[in-house]
Amino acid sequence: MIKSDVLDKGFIEVIDSLGNDLTVVNSARVSFGKRKTKFDKSDERLVRYLAKHKHYSPFRHLQVQFHIKAPEFVMRQWYKHVVGIETTSNSSTKDHAWNEISGRYVEYDEFYEPTIYRKQSDDNKQASEGEFKGDDIKDVESNWKQAHSMSLTAYKNLIDSGMAKEQARCILPLTLYTEVYWTGSFQAVMNFIELRNEKTAQIEIQEYARVLLNQMKEVFPKTTELWSEAHGWV
Repeated sequence: MIKSDVLDKGFIEVIDSLGNDLTVVNSARVSFGKRKTKFDKSDERLVRYLAKHKHYSPFRHLQVQFHIKAPEFVMRQWYKHVVGIETTSNSSTKDHAWNEISGRYVEYDEFYEPTIYRKQSDDNKQASEGEFKGDDIKDVESNWKQAHSMSLTAYKNLIDSGMAKEQARCILPLTLYTEVYWTGSFQAVMNFIELRNEKTAQIEIQEYARVLLNQMKEVFPKTTELWSEAHGWV
């Protein structure tokens, strides 16, 4: 399958997929009782039309399952994306296609270590601008690494003392790496990419979005190309 590294220790791996480039057009043409066996120029026009005019239901028949390793602060943003991956039952609950590694069963020991330490933007409270350089970076990097070392040592000491893993994990920082399985429709993945592969998104999650887009080009090449054209990404 397809696996790509992201950040210093993360990755995205395509575990499984359902459908192909013909799935969208056949799902749309079922209204007329038709089915195609080869993808041609008329199908390109149809997919482009569906994407441009936001007729998204045929795209939901394409499904992809990913194995993702990412820092907790990235996944906190990722969890917000439910378009195309949730179903509403008769009850008040909603089913999300997520499963995550559990700190109740395993011990954590990996943290995100950036290659660039960014400065706070002067005019945007939620953005970064520029980076630390020269002597300034030494204190920043030292504090970052010290925080990781101290929290990991305390975490392991608590476990060694007999504290439950489910409680000891609470002291670990958001740079902690976690792993999840995420299954979503083509629409769900492309919606995530559109919102997170954007200059106002946090840089780390932008990197995951770009990797996802490249992987979708491999799994569903024509559909991804035509969707990207229709949404002005190319």
